[in-house]
Amino acid sequence: MEHPENSEEYKGLVVNKGIEQPASVNPYLKRKPRKRELSVAEFVEGIVKGNITILSRAVTLVESVRPEHQAIAQEVIEKCLPYSGNSIRIGISGVPGAGKSTSIDVFGLHVLEKGGKLAVLAIDPSSERSKGSILGDKTRMEQLSVHPDSFIRPSPSAGSLGGVARKTRETIILCEAAGFDKIFVETVGVGQSETAVHSMVDFFLLIQLAGTGDELQGIKRGIMEMADGIVINKADGNNIDKAKLAASQFRNALHLFPAPDSGWTPQVLTYSGFYNIGVKEIWDMVYEYIDFVKGNGYFEFRRNEQSKYWMYESINEQLRDSFYHNAKIESMLAEKERQVLSGNLTSFIAAKALLDTYFEDLRK
Repeated sequence: MEHPENSEEYKGLVVNKGIEQPASVNPYLKRKPRKRELSVAEFVEGIVKGNITILSRAVTLVESVRPEHQAIAQEVIEKCLPYSGNSIRIGISGVPGAGKSTSIDVFGLHVLEKGGKLAVLAIDPSSERSKGSILGDKTRMEQLSVHPDSFIRPSPSAGSLGGVARKTRETIILCEAAGFDKIFVETVGVGQSETAVHSMVDFFLLIQLAGTGDELQGIKRGIMEMADGIVINKADGNNIDKAKLAASQFRNALHLFPAPDSGWTPQVLTYSGFYNIGVKEIWDMVYEYIDFVKGNGYFEFRRNEQSKYWMYESINEQLRDSFYHNAKIESMLAEKERQVLSGNLTSFIAAKALLDTYFEDLRK
């Protein structure tokens, strides 16, 4: 019996059957068919024709950690190489809150006025706990995100070198093959990621703020030496005098550093991204720099040095992956870690034992 309460022994108690429950899934919902897997030739053809959908799918393959995706991505990149290298690559960095995304929105519209296409590779910081990212850069680039000649690709940093590494460089190649002649690479903030960005761009722009306390706190030797241009944002309203003071302090600080290899003297300018003041002067400086380094041969030299740098970076990454995915190493790691934590082994002896095992396994 469905409801035993309706039996004779429970007189006076009646439980109704109730209504039939609807299905948990909407019967009118039509499942979208899965996207057909594209061949390498189809990827390359679509990218070269400037198909944004296919470009996005190719970038997703580049970012994937699955070996089969990586194999396809590498083949696509190799075939796209002859179509790449014809863009101006700009790295844009600065402390969180300096207005990088707002500035990129304004900068992007300015450079697109002269024609061409712009790709923005925005690196979004990933959570150290959940490894997730908000990927909300498009919301802060309101005008650029709807521009027909722009392509904005936020990518999670996923803890790799502060946010930029090999995958960003490979994405640059794909974007160039798709006809984007201007590439912006936005970094997470001031830190280790700047070294990686500097090794993949032609001009490194550092955005700073004034009126937030001691301006000299923003002067970090490593980042200052990498910058080809420094700009002080939010130079508007009551902040104009503070911005000019900060600019003079940065100019004085730059004199303390050795002259860059390019022969270029980094300039310090003020602007307001929000009110679009001083943006033209910044891009006049960028184009002046590009003409300068192309004239003295440094542009080509830097591109070659960058290619060499990423060759060694790729070797290091693949060696590291090979080591940690070795079956013997995987089985030994936990035990060696326990011995180090208990004080029975030093870190160096444990590392040597693991490496000796790894090289011995390779020789077999």
